[in-house]
Amino acid sequence: MVRLANLLGADDPEDIAQEAFARLIRKAGSLRDPAAALGYVRATVCNLVRNRHRHLRVVRLRQRSEREARAHDEASSEHAVMIREDHRELLTALAALPAKRREAIVLRFWLDLPEREIAAAMGISPGTVKSHVSRGLAALGRVLRAGDQEEGGA
Repeated sequence: MVRLANLLGADDPEDIAQEAFARLIRKAGSLRDPAAALGYVRATVCNLVRNRHRHLRVVRLRQRSEREARAHDEASSEHAVMIREDHRELLTALAALPAKRREAIVLRFWLDLPEREIAAAMGISPGTVKSHVSRGLAALGRVLRAGDQEEGGA
């Protein structure tokens, strides 16, 4: 089902498949033919992907209209390029981190979760979360400082 969702263009195929199976479990008692379960899950995956595409289309349209409304307030195009470059460098450095450190940093700073919730989500202790975040930030700092030094020396 994950593969199906992926092939249909879902940006989150694992979540789509999980939701489809969760809906099957809720509906299992009312299915007339248990052999129809596979078809039900497939149809649910298709519908969920379709709904997700519709939702994203509406979000993009709303964002575009908001951007157009703020267009005169935007900074220069050079400033926008510099910000995008900084984001790209950060995402590249983040991608180079070990998975657990990257996950801890994303949960902490992008989702703004407290250490206790991060620990529960990752299945580790709060102390280990602190360690992953600290070491991950140190590694990010080293990579980003090295990139700044390369640009300054060039």
